[in-house]
Amino acid sequence: MSNNNLKGTLPECFYNFTSLESLDLSSNQLSGDVSALKSLTSLVELRLSNNYFEIPSSLEPFFNLSKLKHFKADNNTIYIESEMQPMAPRFQLNLISLSSCGDVGQFPHFLFHQHDLRQVYLSNNNFRQGFPNWLLNNNANLEWLDLANSSLQGHFELPFLPHTDLSYLDVSENSFYTNLPIDIGEKLPSLSVLKMSKNQFHGSIPSSIGDMNFLEALDLSNNQLSGGLPEHLTMGCFSLTSLALSNNKLQGQMFSSNVNLTKLQELHLDGNHFSGKIPDSLSNCSFLSTLNLSNNVLSGEIPRWMENMSSLSTLDLSNNELSGDIPRWMGSMSNLKEIVMANNHLEGPFPKEFCHLNDLQLLDLSLNNISGRLPSCFSPLWISQVHLSRNKLEGALTNVFHNSIRLAILDLSNNHLTGKIPRWIGNLYGLSFLLLNNNHFEGGIPIQLCNLGQLSLIDLSNNNLSGTIPPCLKITALNEISQEYVRYVTDIAQAPTGSFSIDEPIEFTVKSMSYSYKGIVLTCLSGIDLSCNKLTGEIPSEVKNLRNIYALNLSHNNLIGPIPLAFSNLKQIESLDLSHNNLSGKIPPLLVGLYSLSYFSVAYNNLSGSTPAWTAQFATFDESSYVGNPLLCGKPLKDCSTSGPSASLLPKASTENGLIDMISFYVTFVVSYVMAILSIACVLYINPYWRQAWFYYVGAISNCCYYFLEDHILPKRLHCGNM
Repeated sequence: MSNNNLKGTLPECFYNFTSLESLDLSSNQLSGDVSALKSLTSLVELRLSNNYFEIPSSLEPFFNLSKLKHFKADNNTIYIESEMQPMAPRFQLNLISLSSCGDVGQFPHFLFHQHDLRQVYLSNNNFRQGFPNWLLNNNANLEWLDLANSSLQGHFELPFLPHTDLSYLDVSENSFYTNLPIDIGEKLPSLSVLKMSKNQFHGSIPSSIGDMNFLEALDLSNNQLSGGLPEHLTMGCFSLTSLALSNNKLQGQMFSSNVNLTKLQELHLDGNHFSGKIPDSLSNCSFLSTLNLSNNVLSGEIPRWMENMSSLSTLDLSNNELSGDIPRWMGSMSNLKEIVMANNHLEGPFPKEFCHLNDLQLLDLSLNNISGRLPSCFSPLWISQVHLSRNKLEGALTNVFHNSIRLAILDLSNNHLTGKIPRWIGNLYGLSFLLLNNNHFEGGIPIQLCNLGQLSLIDLSNNNLSGTIPPCLKITALNEISQEYVRYVTDIAQAPTGSFSIDEPIEFTVKSMSYSYKGIVLTCLSGIDLSCNKLTGEIPSEVKNLRNIYALNLSHNNLIGPIPLAFSNLKQIESLDLSHNNLSGKIPPLLVGLYSLSYFSVAYNNLSGSTPAWTAQFATFDESSYVGNPLLCGKPLKDCSTSGPSASLLPKASTENGLIDMISFYVTFVVSYVMAILSIACVLYINPYWRQAWFYYVGAISNCCYYFLEDHILPKRLHCGNM
């Protein structure tokens, strides 16, 4: 009867089904109590998961179901009775599953009376108690114990005696704050899966884990573990297929020369302090499909032995200190789907051999020193993300990426790329993020960008683009981002290891500040930045179609004409920058209706009239939002009744003109003075009578000056010298 959208409470007719052995009511919308099932004494298996039942933690309604072995009631409400039941239930369960049942507060009391449990699922609850080692002591045959995300706390105490049947233990996402038990390998020798991530375990990794010869998956990520990786672990756990030690405080050399992890398929050592070169001992792990060594202090070149890892599909070496050229032999690793080597010291040209990576889905080589041109043959069909920002790439974009129709993110910002923005970008119909800022692109904005119906963010700032803004340019509404990228983020979030996620950031300028955005936040980001170019013409009135835009920056261009009234339709906009243009006319009063606006600038234009009403968001903008418009008035500027422009609000052009006027004055004065002296000299040279009179006049003045000095100045000096 599962998955039938049944509603209401359980009917009393269930009292008559005394011979029923199996009942499945899961995944419906049933509610109320479960007392109607207390007479089903022949039940062996009962499934009530995914409903709205209210079940007492003692399971008192089922006390008389002596044959019950399997009980599942996940995603219901478990409550604690006001009076604890003193009786023990008649059933002895093999399987109990009560995951995601809310704020239970404590472990259900009936569990203390169970001695034949094989599988226990109690994850995603709120028990607020310590580790229930009594479950292991009381149930010698227990094989599976899942207590993930159950608000467990305190010390992690193992059973008194070794438990040889337990093969699966998950206590991840709790609050244990203690050292890992040094004898964990001796007490739980048969474990095949051990998950203890996202706690507060500290101290070193116990070497006794190396005694777990059957261990296939070990996850100790996101703790406070320190020290190195025990050699006994890397030699003794020869059955390991997955090892995750991410985000701890491990340090030193990554591996010793002795490693016997030949079956390893996934290795996550990111977010630690490992140093030195990538160890050659990893070359024995020939079955690796995922290798994440990011966020360490690894140095040296990328080792050549990686070429022999034919199964490798995900490689993350980002945020280290690796150097040298990007190896050309990587182009022969045909199974590579994700290459992340950002923020290192890699240099040299972009390998042309990467053109052979037909299955590549993600490439991040940003924040390196890669130079030269991008090869025109590089156009992987399945690639969805390309991050090559902050390198030294140069030249024009020819046919690179022209076949990458699934491309969702293209980030080539902060390079030395030249030429025109290619028209074939308009064929990348799934493109959501286009970042070409801080390059040397020229020419106009290609009208083909209007074909990109999934475009959510476009940044073409700090180039040499000219021409007008295409009226058809648009971006998608919030949360209508490329389905490819959403699917990618979702897949990562649901990854079974829970520790590995390629979370590539995107830089975008908002409110005059550059921020990094990554992960699911990108699905809520939409904006256009065309600032710092040479764009001309008027702002198209079609901006009204950008209804869900978050940020718009058109500053530092040569735009003219009025501010379109259509801006008042951008109800979601938070940042609007139109400064440093040649806009004229009045600021539309209806802009006061933009209640989400937190940054606004129309500084250094030729605007006139009154500023918008001093209300709502516009009451938070100061004089800097309007400076450089001498004909503007109203708060926060001068009152409109005051005549004449304020000297503090004069645009840069007025200041520059004043400087030019003063220079002209000084030049004219000097030239006039020189001309006057030359004129007098010419007259004296031509007329002898005037020349004689002039010399007589100069001599008379000289004699007067001499006698004045002799009578008044020299006697005082002699007097001072005799004192």
